[in-house]
Amino acid sequence: MSYFVYLIVSNLKKNKKFSYVGYTSNLEKRISLHNTGKGAKFTRGKKWKLVYYKKYDSKSQAMKYEYALKKNYKLRREILKKR
Repeated sequence: MSYFVYLIVSNLKKNKKFSYVGYTSNLEKRISLHNTGKGAKFTRGKKWKLVYYKKYDSKSQAMKYEYALKKNYKLRREILKKR
């Protein structure tokens, strides 16, 4: 089974972007849940756009990268600048 670490972005205010990092085994379903208000509490009430994802073969690898990406705001900004 494959797992994905993803980065989604929401433009709630004009010059302010909110980003969220997570992992899942079904990327399309997870993004859909975020956009229908059934995802993580932080993501409710916002429209999200997938800007980055990376595929892993094991859940533990995905969880390690998700944790690192959540804590590394500099890396998140670099990813967002490339998009």
